[in-house]
Amino acid sequence: MNVEKIVELIGSDFYAGVPDSQLKPFCDYLMNNYGIDPAHHIIGANEGSCVALAAGYHLATGKIPVVYMQNSGEGNIINPVASLLSDKVYAIPVVFIIGWRGEPGIHDEPQHIYQGEVTIKLLEDMDIATFIITKETTEEEVKSAMEFFYIELSKGKSVAFVVRKGSITYDANTEYSNKNKMIREEIIRHIVRFTGNDPIISTTGKASRELFEIRTENGQSHKYDFLTVGSMGHSSSIALGVALHKPTTKVWCIDGDGAVLMHMGTLAVIGSNKPKNMVHIVINNGAHETVGGMPTVAGDIDFVGIAKSCGYHYATCVDRIEDLDTALKVVKEKEELSLIEVKCSLGARANLGRPTNTAIENKRNFMKHLSDY
Repeated sequence: MNVEKIVELIGSDFYAGVPDSQLKPFCDYLMNNYGIDPAHHIIGANEGSCVALAAGYHLATGKIPVVYMQNSGEGNIINPVASLLSDKVYAIPVVFIIGWRGEPGIHDEPQHIYQGEVTIKLLEDMDIATFIITKETTEEEVKSAMEFFYIELSKGKSVAFVVRKGSITYDANTEYSNKNKMIREEIIRHIVRFTGNDPIISTTGKASRELFEIRTENGQSHKYDFLTVGSMGHSSSIALGVALHKPTTKVWCIDGDGAVLMHMGTLAVIGSNKPKNMVHIVINNGAHETVGGMPTVAGDIDFVGIAKSCGYHYATCVDRIEDLDTALKVVKEKEELSLIEVKCSLGARANLGRPTNTAIENKRNFMKHLSDY
């Protein structure tokens, strides 16, 4: 179904969300029509904050907002839905648009499988009425769903459109880019040269996929790496947990700007604990690239200044390979909590593959490697 018709039938003029590949036509529509506009469209740090932002919009205007996200974000919205939006609390109505990754019967990556199984159940448990959009869904069916939804929304309840794979379309093309020169895969290649046998915890998305392929290309074991294929925003906390309990082992975290933003309070927790054996590398392309390229706010903030304020002993920003190598050499030898922000371009190989071992195999091999220290 065409996105423009869905938007017309919903009738909202404010959208907040976290991008999703399954919703790319919808996300592209928002960027082409609104861009990032505080009056109409904001890309939030995480799905829960988008719910709160939408609540603020409703309080200020009395109108109904839309929050969009991948179904993996349901966990982030449970608290504000239950303790803020609920008709048993403030009765704030929101329309959710949710991309259904891991839908039962549809092949998907391991991190989406269980989430896909419980997607509808979680919405039901939160008392959110649901309508599933499929490739066969008609305009009349969405119109009918909205007529029912308006009744629910008038009671202060929230509702959700759950979008199956390939079910929405948008005719216009949207291009995303930045002015950075370094390519992420090359950045990770250089990181691997310096880490040796040290463990790496890598963030969700293309960074982990590229790390896996680099190891294969180098003829190296995958035991050195924990690929955080899901759980966006938590790889640095995983790395902190490893670093604190393997204090004589240098632990590296390859992170992304969108992931850091999603749970940014973690920087303060890491800085407060000050693990001297942890290196935090933030590859910053200012975009949610893995799910389509929509922008983050990371181009406007100072990760180095934030890290130092949070207690990181050493923090630097680089935008050239030569400077990256210098910084990697410094942190490899330094016995202090360190951060390197690496400015990165958008884009990845069209033939980029995915890890060929299972998540359980990854965990077991990584734990066995850690046990050797």
